[in-house]
Amino acid sequence: MARFLLSAMPFTGHINPIRAVAAALVARGHDVRIYSGAAFRGPVESSGARLVPWHHAPDFDENDLAATFPRLLGKKGLGQLLINVEDVFINTSSAQVEDLRDEWVREPWDAIAGDDVSIGVALYAAQNGGPWATISIIPLNLAGTQGPPSGLGLWPGTNPFTKARDATLRAIAPLLARSLAKAIARSEKSIGLPPRGLTMEQITFSRQLIVASGSPLLDFERTDRPDFLQFVGELRTPRTASLALPAWWRSDLDGRRVVHVTQGTQNIDPTDLIVPTLAALADRDDLLVVVTTGVPGEDGLGFPVPVNTRVAGFLPYSELLPRVDVAVTNGGWGGTLAMLAHDIPLVIAGGDLDKPEIASRVAWTGAAVNLKTGTPTTAQVAAGLDTVTTDPSYRDAATRVGVQLRSLGGAARAAELLEQLAQPGYGSTPGPGD
Repeated sequence: MARFLLSAMPFTGHINPIRAVAAALVARGHDVRIYSGAAFRGPVESSGARLVPWHHAPDFDENDLAATFPRLLGKKGLGQLLINVEDVFINTSSAQVEDLRDEWVREPWDAIAGDDVSIGVALYAAQNGGPWATISIIPLNLAGTQGPPSGLGLWPGTNPFTKARDATLRAIAPLLARSLAKAIARSEKSIGLPPRGLTMEQITFSRQLIVASGSPLLDFERTDRPDFLQFVGELRTPRTASLALPAWWRSDLDGRRVVHVTQGTQNIDPTDLIVPTLAALADRDDLLVVVTTGVPGEDGLGFPVPVNTRVAGFLPYSELLPRVDVAVTNGGWGGTLAMLAHDIPLVIAGGDLDKPEIASRVAWTGAAVNLKTGTPTTAQVAAGLDTVTTDPSYRDAATRVGVQLRSLGGAARAAELLEQLAQPGYGSTPGPGD
């Protein structure tokens, strides 16, 4: 038996894949703790792991970030992204290190692994050494020698002009992140680690092991990835008995084509995507439109919905997705992977954070229409749905991606890789950036 400490930033989209890995490790006989927010005690314990709650680090409500991080109030788009990274991820990292130091003294571990924005784990590992892995639960943001920097929503260049564009963007990317580099240096200094002048990507990704959700097809089939990177497909969360099916479930879904609509769990104002989608499909009596609000227990939208629409806070994807014909989504990574793993073609309206990048990657595979906005019009949604449902190439592409995702082993493969990392003498243990 090995002892693992896994870390997930306190967001539903981060904790779910991490607890999937935790459950797989527990099933293999290991002792697992998850360092995250106190609100996730139930989900963590349902995986068989133990929760180590944020203490020195400022725990927060993912549905009200501005209450803890007031600079985020009213922000969207690039402004939201930069403040989110600096205030939520970087500026909490030194306090995360303090929590991890306390936990090590209380009960050491054999290996530590954090999601790819758990900067506290990265700084702790840099200062203290030991087996350390990154579990990439968002689109892989690892710099290389090919394509543009991740996050810009651009496809890799295919001709001399666009390849030169990519090279220029790779060269200037560190300059665009100078404010983040300063924040990282402050965090390093505050824990007694000499600032190293590394980028966020160089700090947060382990050079021992990266376990990445997704697949090569969703990474533009790049050939510049290191040998310590392993794609594992979808990190599917363990099914829990607490997600009861609504009363309308079986009678309404049977025999009807289903369109699933979701805005994930962040930036969930229904006027962005849900409202125009319901308007686009209101007269389609042959369809059942199933909407999830992304908030537990919030099984309504606060306004009347068309007769062909059903609403729930959350639904078990293991039950829903096998019945879905097409999905309209804002492009959250976990939900997107789940839908593609069920061969579902998508219409993606990705407007902020990493969602434009996700929309671009899925569109590159041919499995989605990218609306290139997070606030589409009714006409844009309708046109996207018409394209996806009438052109069979989208479903064919979704099936290709789904086959690849299902072949990579998922959480069980992630657990196997972490198990190898925890063994004495595993590989070499260079520091981040080496």
